[in-house]
Amino acid sequence: MKPQVVSFLIKCPDQKGLVAKITSFFYENGFNILSSQQYVNSLENSYFMRVRLDAEGTDISKETLENNFSKLATPLNMDWSVNYCDKKQNVAIMVSHTSHNLYDLLERSKEGRLDCNVKMIISNHNKLRYVADMFNVPFYHLPVTKETKRDQEDQIVQLLDANEVDLVIMARYMQILSSDFIKHYPERIINIHHSFLPAFQGANPYKKAYERGVKLIGATAHYATVDLDEGPIIEQDVKPITHESTPITLKRIGADIEKLVLAKAVKNHLNHQIIVSGNRAIVFPEAGE
Repeated sequence: MKPQVVSFLIKCPDQKGLVAKITSFFYENGFNILSSQQYVNSLENSYFMRVRLDAEGTDISKETLENNFSKLATPLNMDWSVNYCDKKQNVAIMVSHTSHNLYDLLERSKEGRLDCNVKMIISNHNKLRYVADMFNVPFYHLPVTKETKRDQEDQIVQLLDANEVDLVIMARYMQILSSDFIKHYPERIINIHHSFLPAFQGANPYKKAYERGVKLIGATAHYATVDLDEGPIIEQDVKPITHESTPITLKRIGADIEKLVLAKAVKNHLNHQIIVSGNRAIVFPEAGE
């Protein structure tokens, strides 16, 4: 039987006795600690912790648990969150023309390798509707122009909020989101792109990389912020290439890397493995999952 898992993410100034105080709290409230991961940033004197608890046999309510933990956290200047395993997160995928990330995410979700409900696919083009139909996922075609951008984003927000979407995945959605939209979902929008930025921006980055003779290509997944493509990085990967690679093969290799990087970033988010600190993402590895 799968344990009733509760996950805490904690960050605070580093100080003596933190581990003892936190673990004692959970012991005194009847929890069994399944895993405890910690990281100390000595440069910034900051402490980060991810702890997963087995709630089996405890009779404490969520409200009481959070109120009691807040009493411990406040004097220690903790920034913390708690997540319960009794609810799958709702996800929306935003795409334009490119299908590889969309296919991969839908397949992983269908097979249970991503623990989420894909509530919808949103696109500014109608090209990928057939993919949504294959996986029986609602598809919303919301075209956009410079003049209609604000209205289109308002429609998207209404859809996301009406469906209680927890995470938005930009699976090669080739539109720049407004700052108002991004601020509406802080640390809840994940974007994927090639790792040539900022060197090869704009159209045909793989052709530009070929012409420059690059020897590594890769992909970056990060949280979207108002600073375009500069949000906290969650996951990256690279592959070596040679002079024999053509723009077509570079694009193919890049797509394969993108799929793995985006899927891992999404999984890390869904598993509550990430603590954002400034513009850095502290990503704890999987532990006992």
